Order: sequence, then structure tokens, then C-alpha cells
Amino acid sequence: MKTLHPEIEPSASFSLEAGEGHYIYVEECGNPRGLPAVFLHGGPGSGCRPYHRRLFDPARYRVVLLDQRGSGRSTPAGDLEGNSTDRLLADLELVRTALGIDRWVVFGGSWGAALGLLYAQRHPERVLGLVLRGAFLARQRDLDWYLHDGASRLYPERWEELTKVLPLKPGSAILEVLEEVFYGPDELAKLRLARAWAQWGAQLTLGPEFDPGEVESRSPTLLLHQFGIELHYARHHYFIDDNQILDQCGRLPQVPTMLIHGRFDLVCPPESSLALKERIPWADLQILPLAGHSGSCEAMIDALVTASDRMAAELSP
Repeated sequence: MKTLHPEIEPSASFSLEAGEGHYIYVEECGNPRGLPAVFLHGGPGSGCRPYHRRLFDPARYRVVLLDQRGSGRSTPAGDLEGNSTDRLLADLELVRTALGIDRWVVFGGSWGAALGLLYAQRHPERVLGLVLRGAFLARQRDLDWYLHDGASRLYPERWEELTKVLPLKPGSAILEVLEEVFYGPDELAKLRLARAWAQWGAQLTLGPEFDPGEVESRSPTLLLHQFGIELHYARHHYFIDDNQILDQCGRLPQVPTMLIHGRFDLVCPPESSLALKERIPWADLQILPLAGHSGSCEAMIDALVTASDRMAAELSP
């Protein structure tokens, strides 16, 4: 079983002005003459983590990691102004151009996989390959699974903890109530909601490995920023048409494409990657029998590092 590559520090990092007052945090790791790859984090709003660098062999890859608008180390933190899917895609092109990269491997998980697919559909000539974990397709049915009738049946007690901090009434649309609280005047209610939201997401992501104390240890500011960005994208239907990602798969370049999904993924059920496979017949689909949505469990790390190494072997001269 493969494990993460050794710990590595960025060889360079900088903040790139992206317009609308946003500055994007970017870092590079590995071999400056290696195979270019860009890592796209999930959320929206979560930011990159140090272990993401270690998914790539530093001798073979020139890895670019960036925190999307308002996320992680990008500034202003949590800012929603000018924050949309179109702007995130434009930011990727801004980063690529600034670094003098012609084409790169696109590597993303969950929302990062959705963003990677949208980028490859818009800029197919810039993509050398795709590695997509736990793909999120940003359809209404995907949002309904997460917030309406689906995952709530599997963790009803955690769902109850989320809904009890909401002023729900018969017939209320939960997304509208989330907006009502978040954009309302009660700061304490906002924080209670942001914490309950994070607990809900962490439970579905980690399953039996979930530790409530980890969410409790997060700063209130971080919780509010991440919740705000997630809600912003959900309430705007991720700024794309329903089923757009699947409908536009014909625009994808025929490059090495690897789809990796946990069988017990409760955030993005595996049917998402199966639907992608039907539209991308050249893709390699791997369903991991003992993994969920987490990108850091042993089985998923093994699959992702294997995919990364395999991509380097296929594309490196």
C-alpha cells in the first residue's frame, strides 16, 4: 500500500492579485522542471493542507497549490464579493499564465473535482490529464441528498443537531432558512449554525472516524468563513446550470483521466463517478470498497498516490 510522499515545504509562495479586491495564495513544490500539476481543494471554501503536497512525487512533479477566493490563506478571508465559479476558473488561468505553464495535470477532490471538470471543459487545450476524487457534480439532486432527503436518513441524530439550531417551520425550504440565519442580525445564532454545519459535514466525510472535538477546536472566524462560502455557492446553485457538468463532458479533452471514489462516500455518492464514466468512456474508474469521502484515509491515500505516480509515468518524457 502506498503512503504519502515525504514532507515537503514550498519552493516558492506568493499572493496574486486577482481582481475584485481578491488576492490568491499560491505555492509551488517539487521539481521546477517536472510535470506541471495543479491541486484543487474542495469545499467550496476549505483551502489546501500540507498533506496535499505529499500526494505528488517531488522529483517528478512541479506542483501548484492555491487557495480559492476567500479560502485558506487567500484574502480577504471569507469574502463573497466577486466570488463565483466563473471567477475561480479565471483565477486558474491567471495562475497558470503567471507561472509560465502551458499545460498541466488537474487534480481535484469533491468540489475540486467539479471545478477541475469545469476548467477542462472550458480550457481543454490546457489540460494534460485529470485525477478526480469523490466527484461532486453540483446538480440539484446532489444538494438535495446533502440537505433534504438522503444523508439525513443515515445520520438522523447528527441531522437533528443541525436542524434544531434553525427556525424551521412546516414547509420551510432549508436553504432559505440557512440564509435567513446567516444573513440575519444574531451573531450567536450564526456561530451555532456554522458549528453545527461543520459537524454535519465532518460526520458525513469521516463516518465512524468522526471526532466532534476537532470541529469544536476550530476558530469561530474559520467556521463562519467556510460556512459563508459554502452557503454562497449552494444558494447560487454553484453558478452553473443543473446537470451542466455531465451535459458538457463532450468538451473534455481525451487525455488520461482517473476517477476515484469511495464506496461509502456519504457526501458525494459513487453514482456521480459512475455517471461521469458513462460520459467519459476513456476514463479509468476505481471504486474503493472500504473508503468514504475523506481524502486522507489509508485506502484513499494509496489510490491517490498510485494515480499520481501513474500519471507521471504516462506523461513524463
